[in-house]
Amino acid sequence: MLFSSLVFIWFFLPVVFVLYHLVPWKSWKNLILLAASLFFYAWGEPKYILLMLVSIFINYVFGLGMGLTEKKTPRSLLLFFCLAVNLGLLGYFKYFNFLAETVNLLLGGERVSLRQISLPIGISFYTFQALSYVMDVYRRDIGVQKNPFYLALYISFFPQLIAGPIVKYHDIEAQIAVRETNLEKQAYGIKRFSYGLGKKVILANTFAQAADRILALPGEEMGTVLTWFGVLLYALQIYFDFSGYSDMAIGLGKMFGFDFMENFHYPYLSASVSEFWRRWHISLSTWFREYLYIPLGGNRKGLGRTCLNLFVVFLATGLWHGASITFVLWGVYYGIFLVAERLFLGNALKKNTWKWLNHVYTMLIVLFGWMLFRAEHMSVAKDWLVNMLTWKNGLYPVGMFADPRLLFWMAAGILLCGPLQCLVPGLEARLYREDKVDGWDVAAMAGIVFYSTMLLVSNTYNPFIYFRF
Repeated sequence: MLFSSLVFIWFFLPVVFVLYHLVPWKSWKNLILLAASLFFYAWGEPKYILLMLVSIFINYVFGLGMGLTEKKTPRSLLLFFCLAVNLGLLGYFKYFNFLAETVNLLLGGERVSLRQISLPIGISFYTFQALSYVMDVYRRDIGVQKNPFYLALYISFFPQLIAGPIVKYHDIEAQIAVRETNLEKQAYGIKRFSYGLGKKVILANTFAQAADRILALPGEEMGTVLTWFGVLLYALQIYFDFSGYSDMAIGLGKMFGFDFMENFHYPYLSASVSEFWRRWHISLSTWFREYLYIPLGGNRKGLGRTCLNLFVVFLATGLWHGASITFVLWGVYYGIFLVAERLFLGNALKKNTWKWLNHVYTMLIVLFGWMLFRAEHMSVAKDWLVNMLTWKNGLYPVGMFADPRLLFWMAAGILLCGPLQCLVPGLEARLYREDKVDGWDVAAMAGIVFYSTMLLVSNTYNPFIYFRF
């Protein structure tokens, strides 16, 4: 079930919202949310609901085990086996065929047979949330959660179950047991959900339709301008798609009393690749920082080790996104630039007096990165790269795809992904003000929801990019 589907907006959400606020007992409120979350997941993946329940049970048991012993060795062994089980399940469903293809390529022949394995929706997200719990317990950052329903709600909570933001257990532990819901918070949640819905349905879907048509063309038949145009559309699509989903998730959390971390902060305004990753998919970046980068040594063991740790983290980031050589190379690609900025490029960017060049440099790196991210095969990425770096006329003019409606929404999207908020002082604070929702906000929400509903009624094209991760 998609947040941007008519079933969710007009049936599932109103029913859950009303039931939640009608029930007077706090314990029952959590049970309603848990039941709704399991139903939400089963709607799209009924055969994999058992897999998620197994994940919840495994991490609950391992958490209890670590809580029963004070000795370091048994606790470390329990953590090791817990990580092995969690990553083993994720690895089987997400990476088995990729590893089999790699082995067959290296050794020749079909040494390992491929299998028909469909990827469970959201498995990367809920696995990382489960790992956050057990690692927090192991490090004594939190106590053991003895209530299995609380842990089940944390792992399966429908607002952030499918595509984040990734919520770390220590950030939300207290809210699961006790949280405040009031009209002010609910009103802001509805506003934030409406903004996200508009980003997704009005902007991202518009860009996606054109980008899919362009990038489905044979690469050797595309010209330079059309390839750049398609990649720019994809960059706008993935930003408004994923940030829109995160806005909806944050808004839904507010409606039920939860405070989730921000996942985006105008990443296309960045003046370096390092800054881009502090602004893009913030919950994933902070997860890797807390649970991989710092345990590896962070920046505490010298410059060389710091660079190695950065590279390892972004190799893992690429693998997390998908089982494909293009995703691996995407992670390596960003790892190289982050290491370069740590070694020498970062100082050059700081000393550069023409700051606009820093933004140009960053956006070029990001656009080439999205090109690699979008390509399904290396042969496709190679064709697009050649098109972007050398002049070609191609067989298809941009005018075949760039109708006035698309150009209008592209202009709006480019302005709304950061430049307009910089040009108009106070606009960002006005848009995301939490303590007050006035008549203008209500009018904007009503307009966005109405227009989005009309688009959903008339068009079945409604994908979410990050569902496949």
